[in-house]
Amino acid sequence: MLRAAGVGVGDEVVVPAFGNVEVAEAVVLAGALPVFADIDPLTYCLDAAAVEAAVTPRTAAVVVVHRFGRPADMVRLLGVGERHGLLVLQEGESGAPYDEVAQRRQRAAYLDTKLRGVRTPEGAVGHTYQQYVVRVPGNGRPDRDAFAKAVRARGVECWVPAKTPVHRLPEYRRCVSLPETERAADETLALPVDASLTKRDMQRTVGACNALGGLLEPAF
Repeated sequence: MLRAAGVGVGDEVVVPAFGNVEVAEAVVLAGALPVFADIDPLTYCLDAAAVEAAVTPRTAAVVVVHRFGRPADMVRLLGVGERHGLLVLQEGESGAPYDEVAQRRQRAAYLDTKLRGVRTPEGAVGHTYQQYVVRVPGNGRPDRDAFAKAVRARGVECWVPAKTPVHRLPEYRRCVSLPETERAADETLALPVDASLTKRDMQRTVGACNALGGLLEPAF
């Protein structure tokens, strides 16, 4: 994709550090240098202001990755590309049938109203909830990993959606400040909203999380 677009040796490509390493790997395979920019804490996608701050005379492109079924702010990101003459490429997650998305949204809406002690995801037009990602704040109390372990012990599946940020990996280590990326990597936890889940399954998820929620300071 990048090579076909003319990106190559000597070019820089702005990419997110939050998520999979494959995007940075693709930049390297094209002969270019990945430059990491911070994310928007609500969408978990590249933040337009952070992208603009990362642009240099060598920047040739930006790769935007849509996360967890919520689209990035493409209006602002395309605006950055237009102002600086950059190619703006998008990578999204695989789609799902309409009825499956509708059922995920229904389950997400249930969790939105029932969960306590964690920060639920911000709704948005087009959000398909491919993953329902909450924030578990530490605040000197039980952290995300301890919370996840306790929830699993109560029979509820949960997982860390994006573990080590790419800029922390040895082969991509950069001296760059990405506070929102770091915070998201430390606090995010995905809860199940699959279409196959029953009402009892959803109640179990809420019960398991809320039993622990009192241990946490509410996130505002």
